[in-house]
Amino acid sequence: MRAFFLILIVIVPQYLSAQDAYEIIKKADEKMRGTSSKALATMRIVRPDWSREISMKMWSLGTKRSIVLITGPARDKGTSTLMRDKEIWNWQPSIERVIKLPPSMMMQSWMGSDFTNDDLVKQSSILKDYTHKLIKDTTIGGLACYQIELIPIEGAPVVWGKIIMCISKEEDLQLSSKFYDEDGYLINTMNASKIKEMGGKIIPSYMEMIPADNPKQKTVFEYLELEFDVDIKDSFFSIQNMKRVR
Repeated sequence: MRAFFLILIVIVPQYLSAQDAYEIIKKADEKMRGTSSKALATMRIVRPDWSREISMKMWSLGTKRSIVLITGPARDKGTSTLMRDKEIWNWQPSIERVIKLPPSMMMQSWMGSDFTNDDLVKQSSILKDYTHKLIKDTTIGGLACYQIELIPIEGAPVVWGKIIMCISKEEDLQLSSKFYDEDGYLINTMNASKIKEMGGKIIPSYMEMIPADNPKQKTVFEYLELEFDVDIKDSFFSIQNMKRVR
């Protein structure tokens, strides 16, 4: 009997820690989602000797439907990206062609930025495809945060070998994420800030993605307008509509 209780002393805290970490991740993930959403945003690609800004409209339904429409600059206007069930199509109006991206391109840059195609579609689920472990408490921008380690479940369709995520104890805000490859090398760091009310939620509206191998460059993404739980149908997210959405 004593041995049984010793086992419980070891196992139960680890189990509770995993459950707590999962709930924290779940709340943070849900904070940035609704049943559907509509947004206006800008993305600024910053390099040591140049930068360019892209404006866009975005629509989503659940976790498996989204369209991103580029509204500027003029040379990219009308370009759109559709995600349905973890598949991506690009519409390029200049050549009037729809291109389906193969799985091998999930880690390729999206629109020349430091965000990947996988970042766009979130092909892997941080809830279903990873285990979660509370590491320690930390502070970001004066806010007390949980630091949580995410390790992929064996066989899960993920591109990262590990993610270290920091989530605020108040408001469940995802303020920092570090993405590592399978060999444990840091690849990208995403930091979030400019916390404000948008669409009835308190969220970070400004994100920076910084590659570890070139810290002098980054991509900045900022929400200008954001609505949650908008009236939008599944049929909106079609290849035909991707060509004509405005």
